[in-house]
Amino acid sequence: MKILKKILIVFLLVIAAVLIIAFIITNKISKRGLPDYSSDIQIENLNDTVFVYRDSYGIPHIYATNEQDLYKATGYILAQDRMWQMDLLRRVTLGRLSEIFGDDYIEIDVLLRSLRYSEKSYQILKDSEQEIVESLIAFSEGINQYIRNYKGNYPLEFKILGYEPELWEPYQSLNLIGYMAWDLKAGWNEIFLEEIKKKVDSARFIELLPNMDFHKSVVYHQDSHGLMQYCKLKELSKLGSLGVDILFGSNNWAISPVKSKTGAALLANDMHLELNIPGIWYQIHQVIEGKLNVSGLILPGQPLVIVGHNDSIAWGMTNTYADNLDFYEEKINPKNAKQYYLDGKWETFKTHNVTIVSKGKEHKKEFLTNHRGPVVSSAKKITDRVLTIHWLGDEKSNEIRSIYKVNRANNWDDFIDAFADFKSISQNIVYADRSGNIGMKTCAGVPIRKRDLPFGPLPGETGEYEWQGLVPYKELPCEFNPERGYVSSANNRTVDFAYPYHIGTWYSMPYRIDRIREMLNSEDKTDVDYFMKMQNDFHSEFSKLFLQKALPELDTTVDWNKAESKAIGLLKKWDYEMSTSSVAATICEAWAYYCIMNLFKDEMGEDLFFNFMKISKLAKIGLFNVLNSNSSVWVDDITTEKKETFKEIAITAFKQTIENISKNNGDDPENWQWGNIHKITLKHPIGKVDALNKIFKLNRGPYSVGGSYHTVSPYSFPFFKPDEVHHGASHRSIYDLSNWNNCVSVIPTGISGVPSSNYYCNQTKMYISGLYHIDLFSKDLVIQEAKTEMKFIP
Repeated sequence: MKILKKILIVFLLVIAAVLIIAFIITNKISKRGLPDYSSDIQIENLNDTVFVYRDSYGIPHIYATNEQDLYKATGYILAQDRMWQMDLLRRVTLGRLSEIFGDDYIEIDVLLRSLRYSEKSYQILKDSEQEIVESLIAFSEGINQYIRNYKGNYPLEFKILGYEPELWEPYQSLNLIGYMAWDLKAGWNEIFLEEIKKKVDSARFIELLPNMDFHKSVVYHQDSHGLMQYCKLKELSKLGSLGVDILFGSNNWAISPVKSKTGAALLANDMHLELNIPGIWYQIHQVIEGKLNVSGLILPGQPLVIVGHNDSIAWGMTNTYADNLDFYEEKINPKNAKQYYLDGKWETFKTHNVTIVSKGKEHKKEFLTNHRGPVVSSAKKITDRVLTIHWLGDEKSNEIRSIYKVNRANNWDDFIDAFADFKSISQNIVYADRSGNIGMKTCAGVPIRKRDLPFGPLPGETGEYEWQGLVPYKELPCEFNPERGYVSSANNRTVDFAYPYHIGTWYSMPYRIDRIREMLNSEDKTDVDYFMKMQNDFHSEFSKLFLQKALPELDTTVDWNKAESKAIGLLKKWDYEMSTSSVAATICEAWAYYCIMNLFKDEMGEDLFFNFMKISKLAKIGLFNVLNSNSSVWVDDITTEKKETFKEIAITAFKQTIENISKNNGDDPENWQWGNIHKITLKHPIGKVDALNKIFKLNRGPYSVGGSYHTVSPYSFPFFKPDEVHHGASHRSIYDLSNWNNCVSVIPTGISGVPSSNYYCNQTKMYISGLYHIDLFSKDLVIQEAKTEMKFIP
């Protein structure tokens, strides 16, 4: 017994020692790259001391005496907090994901390389003003100082994936702009429409396409066409799972002093994208006293505030969904697969040979390009023909100049001038200034081309369908100080049919914009508190439209079981608020899903319908068209001999809805609250590995959330997986132009991308709860409220 006791003690001691060692090692790895925000740092080639004050959320307020020092400090600070995220974004633009993630990313890397971001970036560097180039060089030097200083102590992602960051180069910051342009392209999924067209008749196919007659809410109202003329005469976005999605949907609006309780303009912006850790935006305040004072959001990897405010103006962005990508079907020489036919003769593709490295092993690949752009057939998994694309990212533009200039703009004319070269990232940009002016400007590259063919690839053997340039900037829509007292956009249709150019097709349905304008019109005067309420609004205009059409159909039947009867009663009393406590929200969302299934699946078949639902915008457009139509050809079940009506579709779908919800959540509707099944988990790219997530606490959640894709505060999910919310507002920002110190914002995560940091996801609970923090702007208040202070010293 004594021997056994000794063995047991030794065994326990060994286990304890192993656990202690494991804890020490894990703790050491988790704290890799964790910066000390209070330690002064010496920087090479710095001209003067730079002061950095961080507030209670870790947001840096940087005070420098010159631009070179400011952007050098910005580079170092961003690297301290987001180095691995910056490297990941850089690898996306260079097509080098396979090196760290393996063979699954080889074909993605080939596609990314075929987009040739770096070629354009080098050209932009060559064409840019000297002060912009110097700012990018200084920013890169700051990052590289960090890389040298932290060698052997990079954040844990580098340790886990087994590599170190390379030195940063200025063109790589510009590559991020190219990727934003690609992320914001419209039309990439149009090829899938061809598969549907082969399966269904023309009448059904047409009803799946966006119908502008149903998109009545435009950004620029008809009464503003004269204001567009005023603007003309002035002389003056597997990658999503990595958290590298940039922009997708958005809301923005501004009110003039006449509608403001403060007597000054107010502006709000929230851009929508994949919700991951780290968040895509970095909050920052940059100051060169007497020359620059700008606060807002930076995309990690570049040095300028993309949306925000300076001491004179505020601005924010929404995606226009401009049609800025076309497919071309090339006619290939049967004797030479690298030749294509154009205007009566054979032309030769340019061959690009590339080497993709995957976990140390080299893979020789090639891609082809012609005068339009890259061959993308393999990326679209098409083997029976050759498709090329012409996309806006290949056109000449200079977005970095635009952002640099708007950071320094003082008025509307400066703002308009700044965005003259902002083409590849098509946005409706809202404006407000301290003088009480408000406005909205479409800043986009809008191709001019022949448009007499339906959706699908254009014929490549002729130049008839080539782009004939872009719509001149001065002829793009804008509004300035409209009489209604506000401007607004939410990815909705840009202009009506009176506008002479075609801008886009794949707009968001008007649910969000209609609700935003309803709220703006309902109050004579509003303030920051009301704007916060608007940004967190869960009222659903879609649910209202859907139930107005579907719910009366249930009154024609009385043969309902107990759960069904109770559900109908809840829907009839519902106010369309998709709060976490709402049962009706759960029923309505599920019912809409089953209506989509009963409307479209019988004609499409299992596989095609599955892909139709994966490209969720097509399904949303299809349902939207049916709800707005009095006699949709999709209202029928072709598997039966009789022709069904919408009433029969609605009743069948409702029964399926209640059966499914009851199966998964019990028979009592009181247990069907939306927040019980509608949840979000913020995920780190390597948090998919369960062991790593548990050890290093990489992910956050799940959190119950309200809303849906159609509410002003959007929390979107794959059909129908409401417990996998993955998309929403990437920030919420409100700018009070009566007092910059009253501006508020919040992001879904936090400043730091280092999991062991106190500022990693320290804003998440605020964000989920609809709360905000103050963004201090005055130097005396910044210093007074600072939690840490550090200096960069020459």
